[in-house]
Formats: sequence, C-alpha cells, structure tokens
Amino acid sequence: MPNPYREIFEAPGAKGFAAAGFLARLPVAMTTMGIVAMLSQSHGEYWLAGAVSATFALTNAFVAPQVSRLVDRYGQSRVLTPATVVAVAAFSALLLATHFKWPYWTLFVSAFIAGVMPSMPAMVRARWTGLYHGTPKLHTAFAFESVLDEVVYMAGSVLAIGLSVSLFPEAGPLASTLFLAVGTALFVGQRSTEPPVRPVEAATSRSALRVPAVQIITFTLIAVGAIFGTAEVTVIAFSEELGQKGAASLILAGYAGGSLVVGLVFGTLKLKTSLGRQFLIANAVAMLTTLPLLWVNSIPLLALMLFLAGASISPTFITAFGLIERLVPSSHLTEGITWAMTGIFIGMALGSFISGYVIDAFGAQSGFWVSVAGGGVAFAAALVGQRVLQRPSPKIIPEAAAA
Repeated sequence: MPNPYREIFEAPGAKGFAAAGFLARLPVAMTTMGIVAMLSQSHGEYWLAGAVSATFALTNAFVAPQVSRLVDRYGQSRVLTPATVVAVAAFSALLLATHFKWPYWTLFVSAFIAGVMPSMPAMVRARWTGLYHGTPKLHTAFAFESVLDEVVYMAGSVLAIGLSVSLFPEAGPLASTLFLAVGTALFVGQRSTEPPVRPVEAATSRSALRVPAVQIITFTLIAVGAIFGTAEVTVIAFSEELGQKGAASLILAGYAGGSLVVGLVFGTLKLKTSLGRQFLIANAVAMLTTLPLLWVNSIPLLALMLFLAGASISPTFITAFGLIERLVPSSHLTEGITWAMTGIFIGMALGSFISGYVIDAFGAQSGFWVSVAGGGVAFAAALVGQRVLQRPSPKIIPEAAAA
C-alpha cells in the first residue's frame, strides 16, 4: 500500500531541508515561553516576564512578514543569513542582560530587535511548493507541515520551561538560540532546493497583504487563533478551579493530539471539493466544536471535547496554506504564508488576553464564550470570503488564455 508521506520525501534534498527546518522552527514555540520562564525566575516579576515576551511576540508578528517579503524578492539564502545573525545577536544580548541584571530597558530593546527572527515554517512550505506545485503531493506536504507544527508547539514550550526550571534560568532561551543558529545555517546551506526568485511586476510589487485572499485568510486565522489562545488560558483556570491543575497539560496535549491525528489522515485524502469550500467546512467544524465547551462540568469531559475540537485545527491550516499557494502570485508566496501564520499568533495573543479578563470577571468556564465568539467570526469570515476564495488561480490564467 503506497504511503503518501514517504513519497514526498523521495525528491532529492527533501529530507535534508525538512530536518533542518524542524530544528530551526523550534524557537517559534520555545522563545515566548522561554522568556517568561527565564525572567520570572531570575527577576521574580511576572509582569516583566510577560511584557518582555509580548514585546518579542508582537514585534515578530509584524516584522516577520517583511523579512519574508525580502526573501521573495532576493532569495532565502541572501536574506535568512543576515536576519538570523541579527536575531541571534539580540537573543544573546537578552541572555546577558538577564544574567548580569542589566537595566530593564536593555531587556525590552533586545527582545524588540530579536523580533527580526524569520518565519521558518513559511520558508519550509515555500520549498515544498517549489518541489510539488500543482500536484497532489503538495497537499500531503502541507499536511505534514501542519502536523509538525503541532509537534513543535507541544514539545517546544515544554522543553523551554523544563530546561530553565531544571538547569538555570537562561537555559531555555539559550537552547532556543542555538537551535535557531544551527538549524538556519543547515537550512540555508541546502541550495539545491531553494525556491528561485520570481520576477516582480510593477503591478504586483506591493505587499502580499494587498491580495484579497490573503486578507480574508489572515483575518479568519486571527479568529481561529483566538480559539487556541482562549483554550490554553481557560483550561488552566478550569482545572485549577476543580482542584486538578496538573491535568491542564494533559488536556492541552490531547487538544493538539486531536489535530495531529486528523491532520495525518487529512493529508492522505484526495478530495474533489474545492479548497475554498474545504476551508469553509473546516471553520464550520471549528465553530460547532466550541459550543459543547460551554456545558462541560468535569475534567474527563473537557478532555474529550477538546480532543474532538482539535479535529478542525489541521484541516483549517492545511486548506488555508493551500489557498495561499493557489491564489497568491509566486513572487509573494513566502510573504503570503507568513501573513497567515502571523494571523494565528495575533489571534492567540488576543484570545489569551480577552479570555483572561472574562475569567477574572465571570469565572473559569466563561472563558469558553471567547472561543465561541472566535469560532463564529472565523466561520462568518470564511463564508463572506467564499467568492474570492473560489476564484480561479491567477497562476494558471496565462496558460489557459494561451490554450
């Protein structure tokens, strides 16, 4: 029986850039939680830890797409190397500022500059697109990447916190910085699979965010990200309210596990339904699976409901990136993918922030109302955007006209 996941690695260089990309993307999950763990232990002030971590996260959310735009214009090797050098230097300064108790402003400045860290998941997806554009294997490759994202998020934050707690405060961010430096160097060194630079026409020289499909997908993923961010905060609060705080990590692992399992299966399917319709259905499932959370009253039931809710995560991401690959000009592909990922991160931050206030005011379970709202907004955005998402790919129009 053919294994579609084994087939995507048959292309020369695929195993190499995928392995290097995995190492280089670990900092995506390790950095924010690592900064919180590091500063909360070294300085004993959670407001400082959260503020410095947020400074990095928000800066990276808006700078990473600009880095990706330069990658589309000049190529991965020419842009990733200097961007990574700057990020590694800034992270090193943050470690030194923490260890030697430098003034607080040095922490914020270092975190701000470190926000130049490139979006490695977007770089890896761009290479898969270069290999399998226009073939069913690209769907499988994107599914593999979505599953890998889940693995990274499950393992990265746990690794960062575990190192800082068990060894010394700076251990987590230090490991993250090393992964970024070594992984990116190995990734850039594999020139054979680097996507070629596409010529940029004057009419398409503006940001990928100007493309209507990118606007719709990014906005939708902000709402979807709010569901994830809300789940993390609300599960912890709900478990603590029931006197079982230790169960939170297992519940959240099950949430990611549900996405991982469905993502593996979804990647093997060859559906005839259009990508735009698949995206709408995935968001409908995401919306519907938030509703039962309003009535959960026990840890086992919460674990089951979140495991089922995880079923919508991977299909939403896989179809979102598939739509961007199809509807965004090739000369803006990496930037388009990065904007979509930025939407997820912004949504997670918003979900965590809003649900925290709702929980403080109305109780732990009330936080899931934010999930319901996020699901409703995501479905509405995907529904309203169907006309744009169902358009023919602009990449095949010239060929069709020639025919």
